[in-house]
Amino acid sequence: MNIKQYLDSTYLKTTEQAGISEADNKEVAKKFIQEAIDEKFKLIMIRPDMVKMAKEMIVKAQSKVDIGTVIDFPEGKSSWIKKMKEAQKAIDDGANDLDFVCNYKAFQKGNVDLVKQEILNCTKLGLDNHKIVKWIIEVAALNHQQIIQLSTLIKNIVMSNFKEECYANVFVKSSTGFFVTKDNLPNGATVETIIMMLENASPLPVKAAGGVRTYEEAVQMIQLGVKRIGTSGAKAIADGEVSEAGY
Repeated sequence: MNIKQYLDSTYLKTTEQAGISEADNKEVAKKFIQEAIDEKFKLIMIRPDMVKMAKEMIVKAQSKVDIGTVIDFPEGKSSWIKKMKEAQKAIDDGANDLDFVCNYKAFQKGNVDLVKQEILNCTKLGLDNHKIVKWIIEVAALNHQQIIQLSTLIKNIVMSNFKEECYANVFVKSSTGFFVTKDNLPNGATVETIIMMLENASPLPVKAAGGVRTYEEAVQMIQLGVKRIGTSGAKAIADGEVSEAGY
């Protein structure tokens, strides 16, 4: 198994979150990008303001590594119009994958029409530009019923509005990695939540993001059926070591 082709190597911290200067944070991002190039990971997942830099490095290296970025990260509560503007800039800067944070709080409050509208419009923008679209549902913020319902909702919108050949390009993704849980509960992918997503999002693919820290855990997720794994410890996982990264 070429596990590297499942790994989205991820660095999404702002300077404030990293507790370092803007220049130092840029250097950390560069190291992640270079590592993704050297290790031939599937993708480097980077903040929107780093996409252009990643594109330049990847082109210079003549690498096949894809570039992903996050949209309306990490809370997902902006309007779909603002989400689309941010996504369009990422597309213009060279992103291949657009990982939108779904407005899960609106969903929890019963504002399903708003969620439907953003999923439809933002997915259309991505697919019209031949990009991969992923919808982050933030499983740690949802109960089991909500995970099932939101995964099903995304599936139904895609299946009702787009051709079958598009299904493989729209993922349901577990987590941002930035949601703060109570009592130190997992804030990323777990086997239980991934199974629920797989059962209810199919035929859309699923990305397990956060919480995968060993090669064995990654293989388990792949065997369950996930197509991508988001992690800030991609090299450790690929090397068979235990990732000490927080995501």
